[in-house]
Amino acid sequence: MPSGSSKKALLKHLPKVDQVLAHSEVQGLFASVPQLTVKRAVRDEISHLRERVMACQIDDEKKLAVDVAADGAVRRARELNKPRLRKVINATGVVLHTNLGRSPLPEEAIRQIALAASGYSNLEYDVSSGKRGSRDDLVEELLCGLTGAEAATVVNNNAAAVMLVLNTLAMNRGVVVSRGELVEIGGSFRIPDVMSASGSRLVEVGTTNRTRLEDYRRAMGGDIGLLLKVHTSNYRIVGFSEEASIDELVSLGVEGGVPVMVDLGSGCIVDMRDLGLSHHEPTVGEILKGGADVVTFSGDKLLGGPQAGIVLGKSHYIEQIRTNPMKRALRVGKLTLAALEAVLKTYMDPATAIRNLPTLSMIAADKSSISQRARRFAGRLKDLPAKVSFVTSSSRVGGGSLPLAEIPTVLIALKADGVSAQILEGRLREQDPPVVGRIVDDRLCLDLRTVSSAELKDLERAIRGAVLDPAEKGN
Repeated sequence: MPSGSSKKALLKHLPKVDQVLAHSEVQGLFASVPQLTVKRAVRDEISHLRERVMACQIDDEKKLAVDVAADGAVRRARELNKPRLRKVINATGVVLHTNLGRSPLPEEAIRQIALAASGYSNLEYDVSSGKRGSRDDLVEELLCGLTGAEAATVVNNNAAAVMLVLNTLAMNRGVVVSRGELVEIGGSFRIPDVMSASGSRLVEVGTTNRTRLEDYRRAMGGDIGLLLKVHTSNYRIVGFSEEASIDELVSLGVEGGVPVMVDLGSGCIVDMRDLGLSHHEPTVGEILKGGADVVTFSGDKLLGGPQAGIVLGKSHYIEQIRTNPMKRALRVGKLTLAALEAVLKTYMDPATAIRNLPTLSMIAADKSSISQRARRFAGRLKDLPAKVSFVTSSSRVGGGSLPLAEIPTVLIALKADGVSAQILEGRLREQDPPVVGRIVDDRLCLDLRTVSSAELKDLERAIRGAVLDPAEKGN
């Protein structure tokens, strides 16, 4: 272990920043890596070497050579230069994986995003009249045509949609909601918190498992601005339970002159039973047909589009919501609208939507087709020092949607020689692009339901990189 004096002697051999920057390998970076990034990498590498000396991890001046520092700086610079938001291969079988970005977009939506981003657009410009237009005009007609709504507007996510509606229709007034519907959505955002931020007042009725129409009726005596029904899309209450129907709430709302809002959360345009699921999820159109005055839902869940909060309903309520000053703070940009328009147009033919929207096609894929894909792909891994087997399991919709839906699937299970499932899982995440799977019974499992055909080549390369030792990769 180096003494204090020997540490000082070693530190004298640390290369200077200018010396490392002048190294040929570092100089070669400037064609593809920004200058400031390279300089930061060089400084960070020299600091790292200094720390290793002080921690007695380096006791040889050769390990402080310019070549060594340059090699480390090059690796750091390339890592720093990678985008922070990166492509990830989702092999978990969770279709709407919130942490991995939820709905992947269809090709047409990606093309429309690129077109909108490449130059100017008619975002708020009416080309025919030459006057200012509304960005809602880009998608309102499509939304109304698909759902039967009188009017529509769009904000940046469903929590924003809920808050905006509450702020508009029930500011400083009571909002009646069942205790069993005070849900928490992702990231610890809770309905009571959103309600508080909106400036409305929570009026809880009923109990966790049973809320009757009379509970709502008794709450109508005060200063009530809204009746709110929250669809529990991320959990279900089963057994001894009861809830007031939307039809009943609408009748009560008409009787008391109070609008009814339904927060659908996930929201779907097509019947989920058409995708092979046994559970019926109420569609947006069904809720509106039932008489709801305002309906909100997410764009990047069962709709299969970009992140957005969609607000539909009666024209006079939507107009009030649209003119709320808060709407400007929550509005969406041109890239979101470009993608949303493309996705909504796909729904003009439901069969095409199920086939072409990745979210719907992943949910609709049957066990047999997943099994065939898994077995074909496994054939490409025969030469690896790993045992490949197949496990019958279930995929999940995810994203706080359809919590009871189990989608039969077949997993590829990998068990590498001398490597634990945990280590193998970590190595897969270190690949480029990273691969995220799941561990089942001490085996790394991959569900191809959520892996596109275009990703299979990258998936194979990642598996090889994770299974093979560094010395073997070059063989």
